[in-house]
Amino acid sequence: MFSHIMVGANNLEVSKKFYDAILGTLGAKPGYVDGKGRVFWTTPTGTFSITKPISGAATPANGGTIGFACETPEQADAWHAAGIGAGGSACENPPGERPGSGMYLAYLRDPDGNKLCALHKLPG
Repeated sequence: MFSHIMVGANNLEVSKKFYDAILGTLGAKPGYVDGKGRVFWTTPTGTFSITKPISGAATPANGGTIGFACETPEQADAWHAAGIGAGGSACENPPGERPGSGMYLAYLRDPDGNKLCALHKLPG
């Protein structure tokens, strides 16, 4: 359904380090910088990117969450740990299975406050 997601970043160097870390746990290569200074991570399933806003400061979406698919709970845990280690902050509950949901979730905020989620659908 989606071709790409782009979010604003106030410090592209800090945000690139953060996203290189978390997206690397999902198999993405380090992001590349285009001629306009935007950073892109491209995979067979889509593209994630960051940019300095054209006007004003980057702010997180109120009520927005960007979800990343994980193949295993361990991959979601690695994603979460990489994000904390690269300047992100934990939010919501600790990583784990959400009772009755059939999902294993891990939540972070990136350096600009965007809310992110690693999601693994549990079998059954």
